[in-house]
Amino acid sequence: MCMGTPMTVVDGDEMSALCRRGDETRRISMALVGAQPAGAIVLAHLDTAVRVLEAEEARQIDQALEGLAAALRGEPFEQHFEGLSGGMPVPPGSAANS
Repeated sequence: MCMGTPMTVVDGDEMSALCRRGDETRRISMALVGAQPAGAIVLAHLDTAVRVLEAEEARQIDQALEGLAAALRGEPFEQHFEGLSGGMPVPPGSAANS
């Protein structure tokens, strides 16, 4: 499974930008979205910005990723999905999927 993650533009131009997510900083291609100002949030997939995100959408993606990480660690994860459109995910093989 491949997924994009929200990253915040630190500095860049129309071709690439230095972007940060937490403690990680990477050079991301901006060829698909064009130059973005510092502070803009982009959805980065395979070191390429594929879309510019609004702050609320980025927050929801981050929340869902935190829930996924918690579930993979075997920790409670339900609170991470409260209020997200589409409701709670259903784990594969659960009775709700039958």
